[in-house]
Amino acid sequence: MGEYNSTFFTFNGPSTQIAEYEHWSVLVRPKQCTQGALVLLANGSEVAFSQLPPLAFAEMQTVIQDIESVLSSLFSFEKINYLMLMMVDPHVHFHVLPRYSISSHFLDWEMSDPGWPGQPDLSSGSSEPELIDALRARLRDAWPSASRRT
Repeated sequence: MGEYNSTFFTFNGPSTQIAEYEHWSVLVRPKQCTQGALVLLANGSEVAFSQLPPLAFAEMQTVIQDIESVLSSLFSFEKINYLMLMMVDPHVHFHVLPRYSISSHFLDWEMSDPGWPGQPDLSSGSSEPELIDALRARLRDAWPSASRRT
């Protein structure tokens, strides 16, 4: 495990971490406002998108391809939103939100997207530890092994 910034721990890393790349970490979002919600977090100390090193931007393409491939195969999202808010948690990160027009099921949980088709409702959803753990396990199992470094 590498060195992580404070935002990594705010999102309950390493217990929510799915994959680690040289410049990025992918975590299950601790509050599932939509099924498969993730956090894409820069591993460094940068607090502005423009401060990321050029290699982080290059690697980001691979990370996003992995994210979209895995989420599509597991949950068949209709749209996907990447929100870079950084109002509370200072380090460069995106909330990755798969979007759905109808409710979906994951194991024993029914999940909806109350903001559809507008802005996502970040306050909705579940933070149940069993759900987060089950999602993490399912996502890790589906993650491309060449990219999964955790």
